[in-house]
Amino acid sequence: MILPVIMAGGSGSRLWPLSRQLFPKQFLPLVGESTMLQDTCDRLAGLDHQAPLLICGEDHRFTVAEQLRLGGYSHGGIVLEPAGRNTAPAVALAAMQACDQDCDPLLLVLAADHVISDVAAFQAAVATAASFAEQGKLVTFGIVPTWPETGYGYIRRAANGELQAEGGEAYAVEQFVEKPDVDTAQDYIHSGDFYWNSGMFLFKASRYLDELKVHRPDVFAACEQAMCNATIDSDFIRPDKESFLACPDDSVDYAVMEPLCDAEGSREVVVVPIDCGWSDVGSWSALWELSDKDESGNSLKGDVLAYDSRNCFVQSDGKLIATVGLDNVVIVESDDAIMVAAKDRVQDVKKIVAALKASNRPEASVHRKVYRPWGFYDSIDKGERFQVKRINVNPGAQLSLQMHHHRAEHWIVVSGTARVTCGDKVFLVTENQSTYIPLGEKHRLENPGSIPLEIIEAQSGSYLGEDDIVRFEDSYDR
Repeated sequence: MILPVIMAGGSGSRLWPLSRQLFPKQFLPLVGESTMLQDTCDRLAGLDHQAPLLICGEDHRFTVAEQLRLGGYSHGGIVLEPAGRNTAPAVALAAMQACDQDCDPLLLVLAADHVISDVAAFQAAVATAASFAEQGKLVTFGIVPTWPETGYGYIRRAANGELQAEGGEAYAVEQFVEKPDVDTAQDYIHSGDFYWNSGMFLFKASRYLDELKVHRPDVFAACEQAMCNATIDSDFIRPDKESFLACPDDSVDYAVMEPLCDAEGSREVVVVPIDCGWSDVGSWSALWELSDKDESGNSLKGDVLAYDSRNCFVQSDGKLIATVGLDNVVIVESDDAIMVAAKDRVQDVKKIVAALKASNRPEASVHRKVYRPWGFYDSIDKGERFQVKRINVNPGAQLSLQMHHHRAEHWIVVSGTARVTCGDKVFLVTENQSTYIPLGEKHRLENPGSIPLEIIEAQSGSYLGEDDIVRFEDSYDR
């Protein structure tokens, strides 16, 4: 049986300003109506598989859980990495969790932020790969290259390395190679022996752990200790933080695949070529390639008016964007930022994010609209001693019982019904009614109804930061 392991970590900094550290690209509907995470779950339909295991960081746990809930997807748990340590430790945690359930499934390792347009081709490749994984091979999926891309690593198949496979091609792997320059990439394409490295894998959980223990015993030991001391909190599996922080940073390729390829005569690593309309959507230019375009080659999303403009990607999140005489330009407007770049320079967007982080600007990590396990809030306006938010609370959800040292709050109910705790009083506030929360008073906001609760919150005080929250009770263990 196949156990999909969906890696939902990462920051997606090259797709700023839509992708942010606390709400990266895998949680966005960049291609179609569903988010990239939901699309990844959708393409599992039709495979004989167990409920997938998700891997993400602590900051993304509620976003992952909510997107799975909204899509109606069952899952086998959400493993929370205490810190980012690359793919080798992440997959080790998943493999150990799977083996702890007294089974040894085939792990289908997938990234949550990839696009695959031909799902049938993807599933056919998985079926081919499964026949080798059942034999104990470690299988990777190589994307048939369509241009000399310098932003991907490559997989080189072995000379005379074709293997017998039912329903598709498969080859022994000779080596994994780094991102090439343009001339080298051209040579790779012409040779026909190279594939883009997709970062997708299929192998038995025990087989991966056995090889990891041999080639990277330090990674294995740290992950084993972290899982031995793991705790379970509802759907969340929490490896021990102190143990995991001792784990080195390494990828599956470096930790396991390459050492096996280096072994003389080894045919333990297999590549299954796949031509499925794959993209890792690593930049705005990649998204332009995937998007529908008008007769001038423009991809226009939202409220956009383009005049005498060609080959542009323009996306508005709300404001009207008008362009005149542009060529090969990317313009992206979000709720709190506008990014304009030459299309051939979009890889440098990550430098903007680095500059924002260096300046401690919130635009690097959060949007104006921030999602929480109970709903979301949108910071509408802000001044030196005031802030106005629109707060939306899901039916049946509640915020923590809390207090603030530096601010008071006024709540106005726009729609729905609020149950308010203020000090020792608990009361209902309905549409067009309001209430006041004094500075230093314990309080809680709940939605007891069956429709979303929407309120306007006006804060006033000497300090309005999100860290001025003292929690006394919290349903989400924050």
